[in-house]
Amino acid sequence: MFNNSAKPLPIIICGVFVLILGFGIGTNISPAIASSATSRNEEQVTLRAVLTDLAGQDWQVLFQPSLEELRKRHPNLDIHLNYTMFPYNITRISLLESLSNKTNSFDLASIDQIWLGEFAAKGLLTDLSNLTKKWGRLSDFYEISLDGMIYNDKIYGIWAWTDVRGMWYWKDILNKSNVNPDSLKTWNGYLAEAKKINNTIQAAKKEGNNTLIQSMHLNGDVGTAVDMWYPYLWMLGGTIVESRSGHPTKDTYWFPSYNSSEGVQALGFIKKQLDIGLKPQTTLDIQFVDRKFAVMLSGSWMPSIFRDWQSVEQMVGFLPAFPVPNESIQTSTMMGGWELSIPSTSTHKDLAWELITIMLEPKILVPWLEKYGYLPTQVAIGQGNYSMQLEQSIPYYQEMISMIELGRGRPSIPEYPQIANHINQAMDDVFSGSKEPELALDDAAAKSAESLGW
Repeated sequence: MFNNSAKPLPIIICGVFVLILGFGIGTNISPAIASSATSRNEEQVTLRAVLTDLAGQDWQVLFQPSLEELRKRHPNLDIHLNYTMFPYNITRISLLESLSNKTNSFDLASIDQIWLGEFAAKGLLTDLSNLTKKWGRLSDFYEISLDGMIYNDKIYGIWAWTDVRGMWYWKDILNKSNVNPDSLKTWNGYLAEAKKINNTIQAAKKEGNNTLIQSMHLNGDVGTAVDMWYPYLWMLGGTIVESRSGHPTKDTYWFPSYNSSEGVQALGFIKKQLDIGLKPQTTLDIQFVDRKFAVMLSGSWMPSIFRDWQSVEQMVGFLPAFPVPNESIQTSTMMGGWELSIPSTSTHKDLAWELITIMLEPKILVPWLEKYGYLPTQVAIGQGNYSMQLEQSIPYYQEMISMIELGRGRPSIPEYPQIANHINQAMDDVFSGSKEPELALDDAAAKSAESLGW
């Protein structure tokens, strides 16, 4: 996850980093260890993985204990892991290139949930259905997480962790503006309070001591603006695509439905934000941390952007909600995250699957979630003792967990990346004022229909 599903990248580093994990905490295999392994006549096995760099976070925190457990289970094997990481903005194309090269053999890959259908349709991933049936743990996952693992009724990846989006706000700025946070929960309230906060901004500017750019952050980022529009579509009952019969080659297939009346109304709320003077901004969470905006709709990763995230709750508030048209409508959120898959080229499928299952054991995964602020896809972690452990470390953890039941994922179909580009273009057209929401969405849907083969 976390995009889209991944956390925002503070710095994009071009290039590829190859790390090799040995028996210890270090990333290099020492000659002494290698010699010791050889003297025991163990069979050496090297698993190879291609991964996203998770915005610079350390996979080793998760891999190290998992590998130690895997080695304990197989004392006759000298198991090593060689993994290559790509920055998020080039992860998709890099994974496609790596996994399409049949001369390469990879045993593990991190797949953004929105890419699962594309990779599976290209034959790049192993069908895990039988393995997961024997595993017997799929019932431990939230339903939304389980749905995101499936393409064409088969499981091609295990959704390992997730994120949600909600409303972050600076307590002191809202207090100074005489704004009750609960008033932000409806569309009309959100727009009205934006004006009140803007009055505070203008007054502070006259005194020469204000750093705020505008009251509310309006996402205008090419890659993620669409993700912040989906919750409005969903809460109104709309969908991105729907199943429709009469396809020229596939009988029944997906058809774009986001240009429905619900979609137009959802994009209309974005238009109303423009009409009151909000300007589209790129998605840089650090700008919220630097107090450039009083309110920001963003991901559950926000606390990790602060230097001292344990003090976040003292300064910043969180509403587990997107604004709704009226109080009778239930809010929604979008969920992203990363799936662990086995490439079809893997020559060590059994070991790779065993490693994945170990990584997903709560006792192994929870310290990783705790360290980086990710949310669980497993009910056993979202509730009970593990939940209490995470609640003590992650600000607003319970509020975030409460949103999982309200969340939706993007469709795991091969054409989704193209569809997202079409919707982003529609939003850009509205941002620029060149089109009204209805025309912008209709034009985008026509392109999406063509991409889907209609």
